[in-house]
Amino acid sequence: MDRCDQCGFGYEALATGEVPGTLRAHAERYGELLLRAQPADLVRTRPTPEVWSALEYTCHVRDVLLIQRDRVVLALVEDTPSYPPMYRDERVSLVGYQRESVAELVDELAMAANLMAKVFGGLSPEQLGRRCIYSFPRATERDVAWLGRHTVHETAHHLGDVQAVLTQVGGRAG
Repeated sequence: MDRCDQCGFGYEALATGEVPGTLRAHAERYGELLLRAQPADLVRTRPTPEVWSALEYTCHVRDVLLIQRDRVVLALVEDTPSYPPMYRDERVSLVGYQRESVAELVDELAMAANLMAKVFGGLSPEQLGRRCIYSFPRATERDVAWLGRHTVHETAHHLGDVQAVLTQVGGRAG
């Protein structure tokens, strides 16, 4: 995957040096959206049963950032590691996304983005070229630079999802 057909994100358009700042900026934008939503419980509302709420998408992004950070570290210490799936759908109920405090989630998301940004921002060109096997959407050999860009794609793509969900549920809440 080098371009997302759904959101238009182009992987090569993002320089690796932009990854840390973009991750932090995206985390800030999620916080603004969640904290500004009125009524406050709007962030917990699903527009349809099969579409996540803004809160659930944001919890997913927090978890993606933490998992991707660990994946970068693994790629730096192991030769061409492969990664197990994160079980994104199962996490919604198993981790209890709907029970999350919005304020705590916003803080955790900022922390997760900062942790990933710090690791990624300190990588040498040789480290950015380290290889790994990324299993989504199918097992493909990638480099750490791609892993950073993919993480930014996740934050950008789901930011669009959060905005769309809030618009959909907000239109009904009025």
